[in-house]
Amino acid sequence: MTASPDRQRTSAAADAACVRHVLIVGDSRVQRRLLSMMLERAGYRVTEAASAEAALALCRNAPPDLVVSDWLMPGMSGLELCRAMRDLKGQRYIYFILMTSRSEKAEVAHGLDCGADDLLTKPVDAGELRARLAAGERILRMERELSEKNRLVRATLEELQAAKAALDADLEQARTIQQSLVPERTRRFGRSEVNLLFEPCGQVGGDLVGAFSPGHGTLGLYAIDVSGHGITSALMAARLSGYLSAEFLDQNLAVTRRFERFYALRPPAEVARLLNERLAADKGVEEYFTMAYATIDLRSGRMRLVQAGHPHPMILRAHGGCEFLGNGGLP
Repeated sequence: MTASPDRQRTSAAADAACVRHVLIVGDSRVQRRLLSMMLERAGYRVTEAASAEAALALCRNAPPDLVVSDWLMPGMSGLELCRAMRDLKGQRYIYFILMTSRSEKAEVAHGLDCGADDLLTKPVDAGELRARLAAGERILRMERELSEKNRLVRATLEELQAAKAALDADLEQARTIQQSLVPERTRRFGRSEVNLLFEPCGQVGGDLVGAFSPGHGTLGLYAIDVSGHGITSALMAARLSGYLSAEFLDQNLAVTRRFERFYALRPPAEVARLLNERLAADKGVEEYFTMAYATIDLRSGRMRLVQAGHPHPMILRAHGGCEFLGNGGLP
């Protein structure tokens, strides 16, 4: 089974970062040299420090991967060095091994509580030292691999957040454009007034309302709901808006020209059929729409209605009563 390229890059980056650099800390020069020779033969890069203070300065400037420190030293002890290293800001994790001649469980627990990762009993056995360093390497490798993965996750999250911000901006612009499909929310046609409320539940959607008049005391009113939500439904609604344009009657499917300058409204059922034929001709379009469309003769007050799978329109009577219209209903 072959690892994915992303995983290979992550693993390679973690391995490259996990350099085998060991800092030996102790006041005994002989002990430091013996340990250094053991580790250099095992392939480690070794740096020596004669005191905890010198070791801390090295860790600030060029932090090692692992530290092997004597517990008892003049001045700052190995435990104090460990605490000070853990308090360094912005440093990667350093694996810390304390060397001690103490073997009591309480002392071991105290050393671990102070931040040490492992303890090594003196006199130091070369095989045991290499084994404990190898264990530390494994932990560091996993820690750095995890850090690299977290970095990649953060970078990916930032990219996704940027993409979402761009998408939200586009959707907000699309909402502005969609709102422009109903430029006039209140219009007067002779003695009649039409008020339109157009508020999609999301940023954009497939809802559409409108009114138009070819003149001669006639009025067309419609409410449309395209299936689904989002960009696809909004695009479908925009297309339907073009078929029912109030500004360009020559492009309005609901209007027919009788004479050179005389326009008349088509019957509502014919309008529903024409719209259905136009959209059914588009292969691959799965969205559908429902519609309530009415024509009104403003002189006589007569209304004709087609209800194509749409919720019932309501009429508010002069006496305050409200009635549902139409025999159709939900699809």
